[in-house]
Amino acid sequence: MTVLAMIRHGRTAWNDDGRLTGRTDIPLSPQGRREVAGYRLPAELAPATWHVSPLQRARQTAELLGHGDARVEPRLIEMDFGSYEGHTLAELHQTFGAEMQANEDRGLDFQPPGGESPRAVQRRLQPLLRELAAAGGLHVAVAHKAVIRAVFAAAFDWPMLGKPPVRLRWSCAHLFDLGADGRPQPDRMNLSLVAA
Repeated sequence: MTVLAMIRHGRTAWNDDGRLTGRTDIPLSPQGRREVAGYRLPAELAPATWHVSPLQRARQTAELLGHGDARVEPRLIEMDFGSYEGHTLAELHQTFGAEMQANEDRGLDFQPPGGESPRAVQRRLQPLLRELAAAGGLHVAVAHKAVIRAVFAAAFDWPMLGKPPVRLRWSCAHLFDLGADGRPQPDRMNLSLVAA
């Protein structure tokens, strides 16, 4: 059996402002560094092989968790938000109005101009998930919100419309079982990383 635990990077200044960060390579904020430094990894994740997005906010998170030697995996990079990048959803709704709402109503096929859709992220990740499934064992991926949501949507067969099957908490690890074909299935969501 192969298990993939996904952890979101710590907070950045743009996260605090509600801005879509995408491929913009900004560091963790001081608050984000403090929060991640306070995480305590569950013992069950100790034997894992670690993988990390190439963006510095993810690499800094892995370092703070004691895994600065994690394998940099380009396919874990955040979704490309194209021309939406750097803007808040409120700004985008104000600027684009009904057009923005119609785009959001496309669920998995929501696509910023010049960017990726969640479905495209799923396609990008599929070869990686197959490789991890073939390798077997336990893996941890430090990645990004949209990347984790893309795997989550595939695992729950959720079209990204309406309420999600489970509300994900971002100071947690989210565990997925990978089938031989790399298809994710829910294992456990919201495994706390915060010391009790």
